[in-house]
Amino acid sequence: QVQLVESGGGLVQAGGSLRLSCAASGSIFSINAMGWYRQAPGKQRELVAAIMSGGSRNYADSVKGRFTISRDVPKNTVYLQMNSLKPEDTAVYYCNVDYMTIATRRYLEVWGQGTLVTVSS
Repeated sequence: QVQLVESGGGLVQAGGSLRLSCAASGSIFSINAMGWYRQAPGKQRELVAAIMSGGSRNYADSVKGRFTISRDVPKNTVYLQMNSLKPEDTAVYYCNVDYMTIATRRYLEVWGQGTLVTVSS
């Protein structure tokens, strides 16, 4: 099994910064992609940023220029540096990892438990 441990959420004033981290552990042969999603109250979960195994990155238009996704490959850890935070960034942020299992060499995905980010105006 694979587990994700997220950290870094909290309360910050508008214009401030936070850094989220997500460490994956368990029966991982390789990782195809790591990403961050968020879900605000009353809204659907949406992709914030993702980083692929080759290093390419995708960002939601709403966070381009403010958020940066990065990873530490040996540690199977993904980070989300969030700068110039806005009240509309308030949401629960979820880590998602798409990985190949050791046992079956099949691709599966796993979600973190979520970490709350609150941006006050």
